Amino acid sequence: MTQQTPQPVILVTGAARRVGASIARTLHAAGGRLCLHYRNSADDARSLAAELNALRDDSACLIGGDLGEDGVPERVASAALTQWGRIDGLVNNASSFFPTPVGSIDRLAWADLMGSNLKGPLFLTQALAPALRESRGCVINIVDIHAERPLRHYPLYCAAKAGLAGLTRALALELAPHVRVNGVSPGPIEWPEDGQFPAEEREQIIRHTLLQREGSPDDIARTVRFLMLDAPYITGQILAVDGGRSAHL
Repeated sequence: MTQQTPQPVILVTGAARRVGASIARTLHAAGGRLCLHYRNSADDARSLAAELNALRDDSACLIGGDLGEDGVPERVASAALTQWGRIDGLVNNASSFFPTPVGSIDRLAWADLMGSNLKGPLFLTQALAPALRESRGCVINIVDIHAERPLRHYPLYCAAKAGLAGLTRALALELAPHVRVNGVSPGPIEWPEDGQFPAEEREQIIRHTLLQREGSPDDIARTVRFLMLDAPYITGQILAVDGGRSAHL
């Protein structure tokens, strides 16, 4: 995508809260019109859409759905294309994250983690590929440093993100030369809200981060903006935004 597009239309999945909302706000501030996808956080999504539309009329819309379910990525893609008649960018941010120690993995966990982290991005990108080719657009996948450096007790999540990392590079090859596909690989940005990481474990993670501090959702959002709008000669890359943690895990 080039900056010649006056108001690029960008679909952000999992946009209602946390990192997804920061990405949406940052791309909106850069002039984008945002299709805000959500799964369960309808109230937060409506609040964010109202906020963005108050800043610039008719600049944000809502699309709900579980991207892991058959047919939903295609429905979301169709809704996004219908809104403003084009798509210039896709940010595959939606993600489930929870532990699955070996012995506890079942089909429900498989469907959730693989569905949100790998299946959804694949089928959504495939559905939007013709429109992205037409606009010479860009896809950004939110990966994870644990795609390459597994996290103990999270084998299924790590496998799903490893698949997304491989998919990022494969789609860059498949969709070239008209569509760029890159990834952003966050480190310790926002801790899960369900207490998965106790304080002592969080401190240990920070100690293994070269910059000795947590990052912020805005760190990810700014990187997404760069890759989406200001990096026309970058494709097939996954950029770690992790304070240097992956340099010595």
